[in-house]
Amino acid sequence: MTLPSSQTTPSWHHLSIEEAFAESASTGDGLDPQEASRRFQRHGPNALPDAPPTPFWKRIIHQFQNVLIYVLLVAAALSTLLGHTADALVILGVCVINALIGLIQEGKANRALESIKHMIDPRAIVIRDGERFSIPATELVVGDHIYLEAGDKVPADVRFLEVSHLQTDDAVLTGESQITEKAVDPVSIDAPLGDRRSMGYWGTLVVTGHAKALVVATGSATELGRISTLIRNVQSLKTPLIQKMDELASRLTLGIIGLALVTFLFAWLLRGYTFDDAFMAIVGLAVAAIPEGLPAIMTITLAIGVQTMARHAAIIRKLPAVETLGSVTVICSDKTGTLTMNEMMVKTLWMNGTRIEITGSGYAPIGEFQVAGHPLEMAQQHQLTNMLKGLVLNNDAVLRPHGDSWQVEGDPMEAALLSAALKAGLDPTELKSQEPRIDDIPFDSSYKYMATRHQVGNDVFTLVKGAPEAILSRCSYQQTQSGIQPLDDHWSNYADQLASEGQRVLALAVIEGPELDAALTHLGVENNLVLLGLIGLIDPPRPDALESIALCHQAGIRTVMITGDHALTAQTIARALGLAEHPSVTTGSEIDACDDVALRALVQTTDVFARTTPEHKLRIVAALQFLGEIVSMTGDGVNDAPALKRADVGVAMGLKGTEAAKEASEMILADDRFATIAIAVREGRTVYNNLRNVITWTLPTNGAEAMIIVMAILFGIPLPITPIQILWINMITAVALGLTMAFDPAPSGIMQRPPRTPGAPVLSAHAPLANRIRFNNYRFGKLWDFSVGTVGGTLS
Repeated sequence: MTLPSSQTTPSWHHLSIEEAFAESASTGDGLDPQEASRRFQRHGPNALPDAPPTPFWKRIIHQFQNVLIYVLLVAAALSTLLGHTADALVILGVCVINALIGLIQEGKANRALESIKHMIDPRAIVIRDGERFSIPATELVVGDHIYLEAGDKVPADVRFLEVSHLQTDDAVLTGESQITEKAVDPVSIDAPLGDRRSMGYWGTLVVTGHAKALVVATGSATELGRISTLIRNVQSLKTPLIQKMDELASRLTLGIIGLALVTFLFAWLLRGYTFDDAFMAIVGLAVAAIPEGLPAIMTITLAIGVQTMARHAAIIRKLPAVETLGSVTVICSDKTGTLTMNEMMVKTLWMNGTRIEITGSGYAPIGEFQVAGHPLEMAQQHQLTNMLKGLVLNNDAVLRPHGDSWQVEGDPMEAALLSAALKAGLDPTELKSQEPRIDDIPFDSSYKYMATRHQVGNDVFTLVKGAPEAILSRCSYQQTQSGIQPLDDHWSNYADQLASEGQRVLALAVIEGPELDAALTHLGVENNLVLLGLIGLIDPPRPDALESIALCHQAGIRTVMITGDHALTAQTIARALGLAEHPSVTTGSEIDACDDVALRALVQTTDVFARTTPEHKLRIVAALQFLGEIVSMTGDGVNDAPALKRADVGVAMGLKGTEAAKEASEMILADDRFATIAIAVREGRTVYNNLRNVITWTLPTNGAEAMIIVMAILFGIPLPITPIQILWINMITAVALGLTMAFDPAPSGIMQRPPRTPGAPVLSAHAPLANRIRFNNYRFGKLWDFSVGTVGGTLS
C-alpha cells in the first residue's frame, strides 16, 4: 500500500469514509509499521519547518543601512586617510551609538511560527496493524488512525471515522465563539472551514466526547501549516514614518552632496584652500547638515509614546508602530473577542407568546428580566423560574467566579444558561442536589438534542433541550400561565425571528416519566412533550466598543468587521455597534469570486466580511493598502496571524489571544478592549505631532551650522567651528533641547481631526532652510519633501 507522491488533496470533508480510506491508501486496521515508516521517510515529521533566524551580524549591518550614515562613514574613511584620526573616530562613534540604539530598540524578533508550534500536542494514540500505540505526534503520517478524547489537542488534520458526542473548540482557526459539533457524515465540497463537521484540525481542542479519526494531512499540508506558510511569505510593509524618513534621508543626502561638492570646488579652486583643508571643510559641512541626533531623538520620543500607551494597556512591540497608529485610516477588526465579549449570554426567552429580554454582558450574573422594558408580573416570574430551573438541570457545564471574571468548564452556551439562572437568584448546585439526574441521553448532532431524567421524591420527569426544529416536532403541548395547553402554530415563527436577529436559538421541553425502573430512550421523548419556551443566545458586543467606534468615526477612521462567523450574526452585531445603519455584508465565497481589481472596489463599500479564511483576511488588508489606506488589523486567533503581520499595525488581544497572533502583531491589548485602540490612536497622533515639532527644531539648527561653514568659505575667513565641535552641538546640545518637545501633551481636538492623507504636505518652506516654515495642521502624508533649490534646500 503506497501513498500518492503528494499528501495534499483538494479537500477531505466531502469524502465518505470509504473514499477517505481509498484516498489515504489505508484500511480499518490502520497502517502497518513498515508502511508508516516509508511514509515518514517520504514526507518527513508532522511538524512545521523552522524559519532560519537572522544572524546577529546581519542585524548589526541593517542598522547602518541609511544613506545619511553612508555619508558619515565615507567622511570618516577619508578623514582617516588624510590623517585626521580624531575627527574620524568621533564620526564613527556617532554612527555606532545610533546603531546600538536601533539594535536595542528593535525588540523581540517575530516568532509567529515558533508560537504556533507550541500549540501542538506532543503525543498521540495511534492504531497500526490493529494495535494501539502512544507515539510522538511528530511521527504521525497520512493514513494513521488515531483516538481523541476530551481535553486532547488534535495532533494533525483528520477525517472523523467514529464520533461519540464529540464537540471541538475551533476558535483559533475559525474565530467563532461557539463549540462545534462533529459528525462522520460528509459535507458539501464548498463548505467553509467552520462548517466542515466531518473534519478535525491540528491545534484545535476536543471539548467533549471521543472519536476515532483518520489522519489526512500532516506538517505544512495541514490548515495550521498553510497558515504558517502564509505568515512566512507575508512581507511586512514599512511604516509611514520609516518611509518618510527614508525619503527625507535620500533628499537630504543629495542636497548635502551637491552643496558639499560646490563648496569644495569653490574653496579649493577660487579661495586657495589646500586639498586637505578644503576637504575637512566639507566634512564639517556634511557633519553640520546631517541631523546625527535625529535617530536618537526619534527613538526616545517613540519610547515615551510606548510608556504612555502601556499605562493604557496597549503594549507596543515595535517602536515605529507608535507613530503609525496616529496615521491609521481603516481599522479591520475581528468580531469574536474584540468587538464582542467572546462570552455567550442569554439575550431572549420566549414563553407563552411573551418575549422576555435579559440585560447584562457575558457570563457575569448581573442583569434584569424585562418585558417591553418593564419588570415581569408575578405569574410571569413563576413561569420564568420553572424554565430557568429546567435550563440548570439539563446542563453539563460549570460556571464559577475566577477573580474579576467567570471561569467556564464545558460548553459556553450551557454556561450562559447557568448565568441566566444566577441572574434570577437560583443556585445551580443546590438545584442539582434537590432534583438529581438519574439518567440522560447526551447531545449528538445526529438528533440535535440532549435529554436528562430527574427524580423529586416519587416523581420523575425528563427535560429535553436542543435545536428548535428537533424539539418543536416532538411537542404536542405548551406551558402557559394557566396551565398546559395544546401547542399553537407560532413557535416556528418566534424561532425564525430570533435567528434573523443573529441569535442562536434553543428550545426546552418537559415530559413526565418514564418510570424509575425504565430506561430513558429516544422513543420515550419522541412525542407528547410540553414546550417550556425558546432561548436566544448571543455573544454580546463589548460595552465600550460602541463608544469607541463612534470616536473613530469622528476621527475620520473607518471600522470594518472581518469574521469567520455567519453573515447574519455578524451583520446584527455590526448594526448594534453602529458600524453602519444598514451594514453591507460580503461573504468569503463572494471574495473567492473576485479578482484583485474587483476586490479593491468591494472593500470600499463593505462594512462586514463574514465566513472569511486567513487568505481572505490577507487579501482584504492588501486591497485596502493598495488603495492608499493605512490599515490596523485586530485579531486573537491563529487565523488572524497572516493579516496581522501584513497590516501596517497588527493589534493582538493579550488576554484571550493566541501566541501566534501576539507574535505577528506590533501592538498587544493587555485588556482585550477595542476602546484601547482608540486611546492608542490618540497617543499615536500625539507622538507624531511631537515628532514633527522636534524635526522642525532640528533641521533649521543643522541648516544654520552648515550655513556658518559656507559663509566662512565664501568670505575667505577661517572656519569658526570644527567637525568635532559640530558633532558635540548636534548630539548633546540640540538633542537635549529638542527632547523637551517630545513631552508635549496632546493638542486639543486631536481626535476631531481627520487622519493624515497621502500626498498632503506636512511642512512647507520657501527660501532657505533656516527661513520660514509653514505647518499644514494635520492632514498630511509626505513627511518631508526635500528638493534642492536654494542653499540648504526647501521643504514642501
